Amino acid sequence: MTSAALERDVRPGPKLDDSFGRAGTFGFAVAIVAALGYVVYNVYRDAAAASVDPLTLMPFGLLVLALIIALGFEFVNGFHDTANAVATVIYTNSMPAHVAVVWSGFFNFLGVLLSTGAVAFGIISLLPIELILQVGSSSGFAMVFALLIAAIVWNLATWALGIPSSSSHTLIGSIIGVGVANAILQGRSGSAGVDWDKATEIGKALLISPLIGFGVAALLFLTMKTLIRNRKLYEAPVGDTPPPLWIRALLIFTCTGVSFAHGSNDGQKGMGLIMLILIGTVPTAYALNRAVPAEYEAQFVTNSAAATQVLSPRGARVSLDDTAARSQTQRYITERKLDAETVPAVTALVGTIDRQVREYGSLAKVPAAVSGNMRNDMYLASEAVKRIGKEKSLGLNERDQQVLTDYRGSLDAGTRFIPLWVKVAVAFALGLGTMVGWKRIVVTVGEKIGKTHLTYAQGASAELVAMATIFGADSMGLPVSTTHVLSSGVAGTMAANRSGLQTSTVRNLLMAWVLTLPVSVLLSGSLYLLLNRVF
Repeated sequence: MTSAALERDVRPGPKLDDSFGRAGTFGFAVAIVAALGYVVYNVYRDAAAASVDPLTLMPFGLLVLALIIALGFEFVNGFHDTANAVATVIYTNSMPAHVAVVWSGFFNFLGVLLSTGAVAFGIISLLPIELILQVGSSSGFAMVFALLIAAIVWNLATWALGIPSSSSHTLIGSIIGVGVANAILQGRSGSAGVDWDKATEIGKALLISPLIGFGVAALLFLTMKTLIRNRKLYEAPVGDTPPPLWIRALLIFTCTGVSFAHGSNDGQKGMGLIMLILIGTVPTAYALNRAVPAEYEAQFVTNSAAATQVLSPRGARVSLDDTAARSQTQRYITERKLDAETVPAVTALVGTIDRQVREYGSLAKVPAAVSGNMRNDMYLASEAVKRIGKEKSLGLNERDQQVLTDYRGSLDAGTRFIPLWVKVAVAFALGLGTMVGWKRIVVTVGEKIGKTHLTYAQGASAELVAMATIFGADSMGLPVSTTHVLSSGVAGTMAANRSGLQTSTVRNLLMAWVLTLPVSVLLSGSLYLLLNRVF
């Protein structure tokens, strides 16, 4: 055994077995019950406000069950990914373990509350368009249950083995599995069930982010060694002695930043799915954003007229009724093939939506009976206009593309919104999840990646890079894996310090990274086929 390994074996590790005590456990249970009660109350209130009696709503039981499973996914996501934020502060004695997880949970909570929603709807764009438009159908419920259950099962399996794996990777694989299975059921090629352009964009983010974590963390660590000549920064903690105050402050800051960024990015995935569930079961309450600003309608009419001017000259003179226009637009989104009827169909749909907005004068005044169909029209138009803007054969210049982008913004403002109570519910689920079950993966990140004990500089370098990477992805509306970025960052600092890497752990991390996508695709696809027979 090498001297470094011997030193690591005899060095006392952090205390990981401190509990919250009876009072803390009781408070935790009360918080879970209160959060679930808060969800049920808000659904009841919103449904009643939309003149729907939830107690007579046939799918109300399925709605509550789906919401509980969606929040369960975020809960599991919380304790599965907690290690990414707290492992460094625990293993450098910057914070006691039980304090660190509560601290991380609080800032995960804040991250969710202050998130933009861009990642949420980026994830939704991967789902099959026909299931998004009919999410309240039996196939829609089968989709939601299949992808959430598959994601939870794989997350729990990797957690039980103490292997850091990506919840983002898992969810995206589950969505792809549902899309492929749905396409096969519809008699189409499996590849037709997924928006591969969006999947490729997200896949690149998931692929590149661990490489950024490894390389940039290693460079940052080497830069620190060159510029900051404080020897204590590059030494492992001694016993349970906390680091010097400034180092401790830096490590707590990075833990806070990663926790907040994780909440801001990962929390949105559950939000998007919850909104789909709500739209499908209570469309009268959630299909349209009835709280848009007063100037929304006037701006919408202006943007509609501008979009029509851009689209009309680029389409053949084909007369289509509303039904044909919707059908052709949906075909274009599904098959991604531009033909002679595509632009006329989208133009007709733009006109239909414009007439409806003019007729009702405000989204708040749209009758409950037509709100679901109007939302579907607006969603279809948004997805079609986004794709048309990329069609080089149409010869759109920068001004034309900006006009279409502005019009999409008006459509999305009316349909892509997240009520405050949904954010609060997800924030509770993710925040509470960070406080349980964290020990297994904390030990892996803190002890089993490198062959020597984590130093202060290594912990700070890995966390700073993870925080910056997640915030950057969040600003672009892209999901990234907190787990992959942080774990690869720790590995990068170990390599830069020539500390050595534990081969078995690195192998397990790589295996999880490779297997997560195909396993989650297979799990969710199989569950979707099974549940389609049940519902």
